[in-house]
Amino acid sequence: MSWELSAAGLLIGLLVGMTGMGGGSLMTPLLVLLFGFSPSVAIGTDILHGAVFKSVGGIRHRVLGTVHARLSGWMLLTSAPMSLVGVALATWVRDNYGDESQDVMAQILGGALIVGAAGLAAKSFVNFRESSDAPFILTGRDRFAALAIGFFGGLIVGLTSVGTGVFFGLTMLFVFPLRSAKVVGTDIFHAAALLWVAGMGHLYAGNVDLGAVGWLLLGSVPGVLLGSQVTVRLPDRLLRLALATVLILSGIKLLDAPNVVLLAAAVAGVALLGAAAARPRAQPETP
Repeated sequence: MSWELSAAGLLIGLLVGMTGMGGGSLMTPLLVLLFGFSPSVAIGTDILHGAVFKSVGGIRHRVLGTVHARLSGWMLLTSAPMSLVGVALATWVRDNYGDESQDVMAQILGGALIVGAAGLAAKSFVNFRESSDAPFILTGRDRFAALAIGFFGGLIVGLTSVGTGVFFGLTMLFVFPLRSAKVVGTDIFHAAALLWVAGMGHLYAGNVDLGAVGWLLLGSVPGVLLGSQVTVRLPDRLLRLALATVLILSGIKLLDAPNVVLLAAAVAGVALLGAAAARPRAQPETP
């Protein structure tokens, strides 16, 4: 089960490096369904693994200039403590009600992801204009929004291991006037710090398989470095549609839909990307 874990890590690393999304929402189901991990250990192992490889990806995106560090910091103020609340709640639920309760939470989140991703895909075709490359200065409203996003997102991450990309990335795309590449980099940079907090909590609670973490990192670290290079080269519309596709696939997987539905969604996502690539590139919005 060693090289298979590394192969899974490579796939997830490439995906996260390119889009910032798909890490926990895809890795945790893979560990449970393909490798036989219990849900609680899969969540803890995935979170600690994500802390390490997203740290590598976050540093790389910072070097590439695709990180809004101040926005990451404001979200972290609330996401870090709330992730520990989520870890404590997940452990309590496991000890008192079993792992099935976490499946219900995952299905609720999966439905929300599909709705949000559909909206993002539609927005990428209807009256779409690329955001400006001008510096984004945080206002009081932006700081409040960042704290609110961190509060709810941190709880979701600690409770289910998903959310660092699917929740934070989606909300940043809708709330802040940032280019998609900067949303990806900011999300990974923030997620690295957040996952270290939640990962240490799961390690203390005994929910981590350290051997599996090591094998996953052998694939995910080179994967996230390669993926980050692709991000800065993709036009904004294509990157947003790639994000929407990953979100929809993550939501379908969390809903435990048949594999044929997952395959059909993947084919539809590729078709949308092809249609977007054939359209003329929109001009950036003026600041």
